[in-house]
Amino acid sequence: MRNLSFFFFFITFFAAVRSDPSDHRYKEGDPVPLYANKVGPFHNPSETYRYFDLPFCEPGDLKEKKEALGEVLNGDRLVSAPYKLEFQRDKELVSVCDRKLSKQDVARFRSAVRKDYYFQMYYDDLPIWGFIGKVDKEGKDPSDYRYFLYKHIHFDVFYNKDRVIEINVRTDPNALVDLTEDAEVQAEFLYTVKWKETNTPFEKRMDKYSQSSSLPHHLEIHWFSIINSCVTVLLLTGFLATILMRVLKNDFVKYAHDEESAEDQEETGWKYIHGDVFRFPKFKSLFAAALGSGTQLFTLTVFIFILALVGVFYPYNRGALFTALVVIYALTSGIAGYTATSFYCQLEGTNWVRNLLLTGCLFCGPLFLTFCFLNTVAIAYKATAALPFGTIVVIVLIWSLVTSPLLVLGGIAGKNSKAEFQAPVRTTKYPREIPPLPWYRGTIPQMAMAGFLPFSAIYIELYYIFASVWGHRIYTIYSILFIVFIILLIVTAFITVALTYFQLAAEDHEWWWRYEITIYHKFLSCFSWLVF
Repeated sequence: MRNLSFFFFFITFFAAVRSDPSDHRYKEGDPVPLYANKVGPFHNPSETYRYFDLPFCEPGDLKEKKEALGEVLNGDRLVSAPYKLEFQRDKELVSVCDRKLSKQDVARFRSAVRKDYYFQMYYDDLPIWGFIGKVDKEGKDPSDYRYFLYKHIHFDVFYNKDRVIEINVRTDPNALVDLTEDAEVQAEFLYTVKWKETNTPFEKRMDKYSQSSSLPHHLEIHWFSIINSCVTVLLLTGFLATILMRVLKNDFVKYAHDEESAEDQEETGWKYIHGDVFRFPKFKSLFAAALGSGTQLFTLTVFIFILALVGVFYPYNRGALFTALVVIYALTSGIAGYTATSFYCQLEGTNWVRNLLLTGCLFCGPLFLTFCFLNTVAIAYKATAALPFGTIVVIVLIWSLVTSPLLVLGGIAGKNSKAEFQAPVRTTKYPREIPPLPWYRGTIPQMAMAGFLPFSAIYIELYYIFASVWGHRIYTIYSILFIVFIILLIVTAFITVALTYFQLAAEDHEWWWRYEITIYHKFLSCFSWLVF
């Protein structure tokens, strides 16, 4: 018993004092992982390349970090950096390497400096950035510009007890390598490390990266966007309430018990075609497949919002969003199969297997073709956006072993469901002829009108979202985004009902596909928010 107690004491003591990058606790002198990620032009954050695609000093033990699926999809390619930053160890003017840059190396660095290249690294999972050089614009003519490479980097690291809290990087403006001429240059790359103590708790070390989107003037703009959206909703609500309460209430009661004698009455507008409203649409299989895919994307959007609201996607949680997208999309494929096949059978469809195949390919097919094109371009330019072959195999296996079986199971469940399509009025035997309509009642003008009001409700949030995609902003106000998402759904529903009524009032009973296009377009818009 005494030996056993000693054993448990030893294990407890070892667990308390061990240093492990996984829990971000270190002792003085312990190596803290520093990974170089990528480089790219500052004005185009989507164009990134591997860090050592530029002729920087490489460490003797260059190792690639094993990355999760989401990190690879995010374009992260982490490798060990040439700088050694041990915990609480100050360093001054430590030489990384002293090397001669060839003409080709000088030309590559000069081209990168001309395009304002920046580098990104991760130190204990904290992101750091810095520019690799600067352009001295002495004259107005570009031929008079001079190009310099920074060769001395300062790391300022803040710690609280045994944990790293913050790291900043700056370059020495006086330690430069002239890259202007096409000639070999001797360069010694140096770095300095300074450790400083701080009282900031470890749990709040990521707050600095999300503060930019939570500044008071930014929050005022977001709330203005919500107020603008609410006004749009109120206007649409009043408009639709007027139509439904004053115009349609009595007609719904009258035609709920339809009789053939009603056809002999002198009626106009939607009442004239009440017997054609629920006539099944053309291309039933494609219609049901689009409905199933849209339902899956909507479900995916809701789950992603839930994860965002509980704090899963904190700033620079590398690849968490892409991992969630892949996993949740695979797990919700059964919803697409069930919805599509069930509705297809309600429309009296017979070839449910073809419908199920169409459902599985409707979204994944165009996505796969787009991926093939973009990945080929990325491979040609050796960008980090190019997915490795192993990652592609993993995605294919997920689609084959998870997505497809769940899709089939959902389709079988939908086929065996006893749901029946019950129209509130009886459909006549022969469809009525649709009268000629003015140009603004066509499909394309109606689609433009259907997109205008929802866009006006979300355009301010879209600006911040696209600024985080194509710029260096960080979007973290998921609660406000969720409110705007709810408003978007309400506006979309209202505008869809209004335009469908106007279409039926013009005696055009082929409303199914126009309604489907409007809703499916909004689902894709919501999904694109998350991908961005």
